[in-house]
Amino acid sequence: MKIIIAYPPLNKDKGLATLGQNRQFQYFKEPTFIYPVVPAQAATLLKSKGFEVIWLDCIAQGLSLDDFLRIVRKEKPDLVAMETKTPVIKQIWRIIDQLKKLDTDGMRLATVLFGDHVTALPEESFQNSQVDFVLTGGDYDFLLLSLCNYLNNQAVLEPGIYYRENGELKNTGKFRLSHNLDSLPFIDRGLTQWQLYAYKNGNYKRTPGTYIMSGRDCWWGRCSFCSWPTLYPNFRTRSVENVLDEIGMLIKNNRVREIMDDTGCFNAGEWLRDFTKGMVDRGFAKKIYFDCNMRFGALKEEDFRAMKKANFRLLLFGLESANQATLDRINKNLKVERIIEDCRMARKAGLFPHITIMFGYPWESYPEAWKTMELGKWLLKKGYAYTMQATVVIPYPGSGLFEESKQTGALSTLDWDDYDMKQPVMKSPIPPDRIMELVQQMYKVSFSPEFIARKILSIRDFDDLAYSARAFKKVFGHVFDFKRKDCACCGK
Repeated sequence: MKIIIAYPPLNKDKGLATLGQNRQFQYFKEPTFIYPVVPAQAATLLKSKGFEVIWLDCIAQGLSLDDFLRIVRKEKPDLVAMETKTPVIKQIWRIIDQLKKLDTDGMRLATVLFGDHVTALPEESFQNSQVDFVLTGGDYDFLLLSLCNYLNNQAVLEPGIYYRENGELKNTGKFRLSHNLDSLPFIDRGLTQWQLYAYKNGNYKRTPGTYIMSGRDCWWGRCSFCSWPTLYPNFRTRSVENVLDEIGMLIKNNRVREIMDDTGCFNAGEWLRDFTKGMVDRGFAKKIYFDCNMRFGALKEEDFRAMKKANFRLLLFGLESANQATLDRINKNLKVERIIEDCRMARKAGLFPHITIMFGYPWESYPEAWKTMELGKWLLKKGYAYTMQATVVIPYPGSGLFEESKQTGALSTLDWDDYDMKQPVMKSPIPPDRIMELVQQMYKVSFSPEFIARKILSIRDFDDLAYSARAFKKVFGHVFDFKRKDCACCGK
């Protein structure tokens, strides 16, 4: 049985789609590729069980729709599996229907979708396309194996799978997150073409870099704006030894120089202490930089010091808003004061905080949004935050914020094409163009003399210089990613 795990080509008019492994979708002018860990794990798991697997990321490879259809026609797979997300779901439906037309060449292929959107709204894709299967939940590596075993020898399907049978939509019940993550084979990086994602990623100071996931997905998992609790309503981790073994393999076999752990929030407490000790004891701290997602308020000063000793570099923190009322409403479980305190402690330890900020909450006034921008700018200019990402709040189906906004009438559209972060989709006292302008203003802090001077003074080696050059290109691109539609310079 032959399976293609694919990211088909998507609309390039808006920029390059950041679809794989992305909690918040954007189109970027400057390419950014995130290594899709769970789909890569699915490909590896299938291969380990004897299935023939083809990895086909048309976005990262720059392939056209004609190229994609030509490859599928040539390979004649039994199954094409695709990750999807709200802003591109309508494009994926059209692509599925085009794949089905290839049946006229004597090929009978099946299609399967997975991701947070189809987990929240599994029936919708059957109503709008000729899709054959939908996998719900975040363990779609295990579920894809279950589906392939079923198609191969009529094994029983695991819970969480939707399918058509004699024209009727059926499902196997609510998905379960009971799989043992340590049982998964280490990702076959060659099969999944890891080098496509090893360089064009703004998180890496050293390249080549790659991603792993030590857990699924966030041990807090209650932020109302996030769609991934839809996939992972409960948190699980791999063992420390299992994660360290994978890191050792990546250093030895792939010669990676930086690793980003994309667990929604890296584990803390005893797990973190054992992990940092293992990084030092095995000598990995002398060979790679290590980055991760982290929550404000999760760590103590001694944790930051231990992470620095283990050669952690970039810590990605969700700041989201400088208004306590907003932090409470989106269930961040965070006090504004702790944002500044943790940034200071991280920098004191020699770590580099990256902060994420969002604008466009339907209850926030312009002065409140401005307050968030001012805090973000202050942290960056003072050097307490090293880099940042600013975005528009997008409430994806399945998130608490989507349900709240739907019930209160705050949604301005249910056209999924509009959920691409090119405009707000929630009603706000702030005009849409002013929201986009706020995002742009955050990125423009990178051009301030104080910020530039601090960056220049921080350069110590060629890696620093190359990293700064890459970062400048990406920041410059982001300014245009969030360009106002009524921009005076071009009228768009």
